[in-house]
Amino acid sequence: MNVARVHHTASTLTNGYVLVTGGWGDSAELHNPSTGTWTTTGNMNTARAVHTVSTLTNEYVLVTGGVKNDVALNSAELYSPATGTWRMTGSMNVARAAHTASILANEYVLVAGGWDGSAALNSAELYNPSTDTWTTTGNMNSARYYHTVTTLANGYVLVTGGFSIGVGILNSAELYNPLTGTWTITGNMNTERYYHTATTLANGYVLVAGGWDGSAELYNPTTGTWTMTGSMNVAREGHTASTLANGLILVAGGYNIDVGYLDSAELYNPSTGTWITTANMTARREFHTASTLANGSVLITGGHNRFGMLNSAELY
Repeated sequence: MNVARVHHTASTLTNGYVLVTGGWGDSAELHNPSTGTWTTTGNMNTARAVHTVSTLTNEYVLVTGGVKNDVALNSAELYSPATGTWRMTGSMNVARAAHTASILANEYVLVAGGWDGSAALNSAELYNPSTDTWTTTGNMNSARYYHTVTTLANGYVLVTGGFSIGVGILNSAELYNPLTGTWTITGNMNTERYYHTATTLANGYVLVAGGWDGSAELYNPTTGTWTMTGSMNVAREGHTASTLANGLILVAGGYNIDVGYLDSAELYNPSTGTWITTANMTARREFHTASTLANGSVLITGGHNRFGMLNSAELY
């Protein structure tokens, strides 16, 4: 990449290019999968990190919140792939970073939780792409940031784990019903987790992995319960998880409290519930991004390790 980045975002555009944004600055750039090269595109209006990104059905890319100079942001902006430029859109009602964003079936974007600069948030709000405005929706039952979010087949939104100041790492999970705008508690995970990953499997179950330890577990949306599955070979947090064309789940990098920054990667087989190691990345990295390309490759970008922020990228 042209710029070293950590806590940035990566999103795949309809033309197959990958847009990366921010990571403590305001710059953005595009990866061309055909040539493997990067080109800069328009800068965001505001520098931000630990923000969210959502590709809307109108092909615009929405970024929300994050932090700038350790101050949480309520601003949001839209990227036009056609012009390579950004414009401000309506601001959220609450400044937040380390939150989550999900696109609902009605094309609204749900943001939930996060950190406002002093405390964890339980609030949630909805972005209407047609009007560029935000409206509040039901509060979560638990304030949380650095949690995960997954949209289930029935349209409900599952959030898991995270961290809350004064409480610590969470094992709770809850469901958002877009029809009622309310949250309900679902089964607790067996393990407290944050900086973990959550991936929807072909059978509709949700795999959560890591978050300081190496354990993994499966959420059954039908019963609302969790069952342990095979543990990873290496405990990790701040890693990525990607679904491959063959149905295996690739986790890569992260941080291990005993080893430090990781270059290791492993594959989860949903059929057997087991993990096998695969080739190491060329660089150790945490808080990087992973994007699955149209050709099935996985693009890893940026992150940091003991040498600082990284501008390197690699393909699996």
